[in-house]
Amino acid sequence: MSVVHLSDPTIDPEEVAYFERLAHRWWDAEGPFWPLHRLNAFRVEYIRRHLASAFARDPNAQRPFEGLKVLDIGCGGGILSESMAALGAQVTGIEITEKNVRVAQIHAEWSGLSIDYRLVTVDDLARAGEQFDVVLNMEVIEHVEHLNDFLIDCGQLVRPGGVMFVASINRTILAYLIAIIGAEFVLRWLPRGTHHYRKLVRPEQVTTVLGADFVRVDQTGVRVNPFDRSFHYTRSMAVNYMLLLQRQGSA
Repeated sequence: MSVVHLSDPTIDPEEVAYFERLAHRWWDAEGPFWPLHRLNAFRVEYIRRHLASAFARDPNAQRPFEGLKVLDIGCGGGILSESMAALGAQVTGIEITEKNVRVAQIHAEWSGLSIDYRLVTVDDLARAGEQFDVVLNMEVIEHVEHLNDFLIDCGQLVRPGGVMFVASINRTILAYLIAIIGAEFVLRWLPRGTHHYRKLVRPEQVTTVLGADFVRVDQTGVRVNPFDRSFHYTRSMAVNYMLLLQRQGSA
């Protein structure tokens, strides 16, 4: 297992400690990560539909992504990684919290899925020259320090012609009121301290840093119904959003 360099400037030690404390709850669908369990089916449908289009695959096939190399950044306990592996992808899930990696490995074994989980940073992978057809950057960028460096490393991990999905929370007053005050303090859907306003990321920050190498293929806002906790698409990206970006060139 690789060694994590906690001196990596993109890593926030407080974020590492926070998620380490919650590691044992990843697969508790009614626990602190229930929003991710609910969100997962929603985002997998989005990913499946757009990957099928990008790589000329049948979205209705049982394993439409057979042979695609997929990187799940900040894979946590493996919720999204397992969904992608079940669809045929060759998945690598990376984490900076050892407990999360162990939880993910144990659950994948229990599920009968072959997933390459690693305790490693995006910087380590970029330095090693690794590249993937698909990079999943879902609910991660709002937890890192030195966002620009992190995104540049992420971009290097996408092969020419490959794609990156980004999901995050916009840095707006509305997002602060809904995603932090509402979700963490009023409804208590998330533990307090899960998100910090100063670290929220505007969509244009992502596209600006990645620059001309990446083309924005799709974007959508995401909203949650507070009554039944269901997720829906919306034109407004003022709170939650997802981006699909394709790297220029061909493999």
